[in-house]
Amino acid sequence: MNNYRDLFNDPLFWKSIYNTIYFTVFFVPLSIFIGVALAMMLNMKVKGLAVFRTIFFLPTLVPQVALAVLWMWLLHPNFGLVNGMLARIGIDGPPWLGGEAWSKPSLILMSLWGIGQAVVIYLAGLGDIPDDYYEAAEIDGANWFQKTKAVTLPLLTPVIFYNLVMGMIGAFQQFTLPYTLTKGQGTPANSMTFYVMYLYENGFRYFKMGYASAMAWILFIIVMALTAIIFVTSKRWVHYQGK
Repeated sequence: MNNYRDLFNDPLFWKSIYNTIYFTVFFVPLSIFIGVALAMMLNMKVKGLAVFRTIFFLPTLVPQVALAVLWMWLLHPNFGLVNGMLARIGIDGPPWLGGEAWSKPSLILMSLWGIGQAVVIYLAGLGDIPDDYYEAAEIDGANWFQKTKAVTLPLLTPVIFYNLVMGMIGAFQQFTLPYTLTKGQGTPANSMTFYVMYLYENGFRYFKMGYASAMAWILFIIVMALTAIIFVTSKRWVHYQGK
């Protein structure tokens, strides 16, 4: 119990929870929205579609450590490619990873670059929707937007539900990117200290195994509670074919 009492009095513990929830709240909805949008575009019957699908999937094959090093160069505030391009059009780029206000949005941007795996799953879900539904909607005079709203999205909700659960769990376990970017320091001003990073630091740098174990149990309870909420509420918005 002493470990839990110390945790609740630890400002860095609450900071790590805030950082993790911030990342989860913004990353998961954005990844679902962008993933579905990309999958719908890649599901169109156009020339060179296989090439575009490959391009969007390739970033998922890059190890996260290499990805972090690449984005450190791209988002460098002084000589980074992104700020260099912004300067060409007269915009002063933000400090990105060097600023407390921009560090987590920068991490979200990096993570969104690798949503190709989710896009592949959405494409599989789109492929399972029978053409009969679209033909019936066309007979009723539905346009593209109406077919998307009444057919595509409802029948894609089981896949969205799966990616929502997996994305939420993965977001709460965010570790490799922020750890590599900050060399385990969580800088600037601990804005990149995520929950699992702080757990790792306590367990394997400071050898406070009891403290780290208490953090692990709290993480387990939070993830289980959120997963249960998603499962309970899914009955209202997840639609399965034939039901």
